[in-house]
Amino acid sequence: MTRLPDSRPAGDLNSLKQRNRLAILDALRRSPNMTRTELARLTGLTKVTVGSAVMPLLESGWLEEGSLQRRRGGRPGRELFLGEHRHLLLGAEVGVHELRVLACTLSGATLAQRCIPLSKTTPEEAARQLAQEITTLLESEALGERRLLGVGVALPGPVMPNEPLLGLAPNLGWHQVRFLDLLTRYLPALPGLKLMDNESSLAAFGELYFATHDAPESLLFVSADTGIGSGLVENGAPPRIIRGIHGLAGEIGHTLLDPEGTLCHCGNHGCAETLVSGWRLRQQLGINDDDDLITAVAALPEAQTAPVLERAGRALGMLLHNLHHTLNPAEIAIGGTLTALGPAFMGPALDCFASTQRRLLPEATLITPRVLTQGHLMPARGAAALIMASALAVLEEPL
Repeated sequence: MTRLPDSRPAGDLNSLKQRNRLAILDALRRSPNMTRTELARLTGLTKVTVGSAVMPLLESGWLEEGSLQRRRGGRPGRELFLGEHRHLLLGAEVGVHELRVLACTLSGATLAQRCIPLSKTTPEEAARQLAQEITTLLESEALGERRLLGVGVALPGPVMPNEPLLGLAPNLGWHQVRFLDLLTRYLPALPGLKLMDNESSLAAFGELYFATHDAPESLLFVSADTGIGSGLVENGAPPRIIRGIHGLAGEIGHTLLDPEGTLCHCGNHGCAETLVSGWRLRQQLGINDDDDLITAVAALPEAQTAPVLERAGRALGMLLHNLHHTLNPAEIAIGGTLTALGPAFMGPALDCFASTQRRLLPEATLITPRVLTQGHLMPARGAAALIMASALAVLEEPL
């Protein structure tokens, strides 16, 4: 992700107005349906400042008004919430086996989506296919005449923190790819921002960014798919992705567990992915890359699959334990294709984690991971969330 510098002086009036608008929009993102009076109380801004900032945000479609409410015995006020009818966010994920594109509103509500199979291919061909899917999606009647704020792209590998460069995608065989440059070549007239980041980090970001009221202090998302990855996000205005100096934070699939073990796609031996990953399960069970993994596993005899899935599940549980002790997130969510393998895989993983996580600190609160069996669009949704957060950060005047 590329960060935009703010060269304006601290006392600049436009900068102050921007901060006020951002404070209001971010407050309503996290706690929708507040009145102007409640907004002033929450943000610390005066009622006059809130009122003058809200009006152009309403006119430009960033905000909408609801019904008139009387609260705490004061004067009635209208509820405010993020506008759902003027702006559009696009998020996409380039996966190892599938290309996913999602269009959503400012609150994260899905308007349209497209998912197509994707065989291992070159970055150029993947960009061409993605551009085609984006073009098709934008022609959908469900999107109407909304203004596109930009497109975010989730990729299966570490992205450099300060420039849009994919360092490595081992399961795709990509190295040092400037994917946004390739995408722009096929979509030169696409308006708005273009951003990219790691798939697991974006999934975590979107889960926290679009959460309302009870968002946790921090969230760890673990992706159990063709590869194994994770992303950690700390709550804030906006939430902050923990990336590391080279974008490697969260690359748990390539932590070394057995240096004498199986060769991994990254070139090392004995990475975590050699114990638990979609590609490793395919090797162990003799499933072709072109076959749907979940369907193929279900078609095999249980006597063949059960011990393999149990070992892989326990390896995932061990990774959850290690992440809990090294990162100590407030909440853990698990998504990805492998969650659809059901209790034979997820049972050993969750049991292993539950049985070990409090031995070091017995009085600690037990953390029970949320398993998101329908979370295949989470990285794309998170990429859309990143577009919104970035658009707000550079919002000069509401459009």
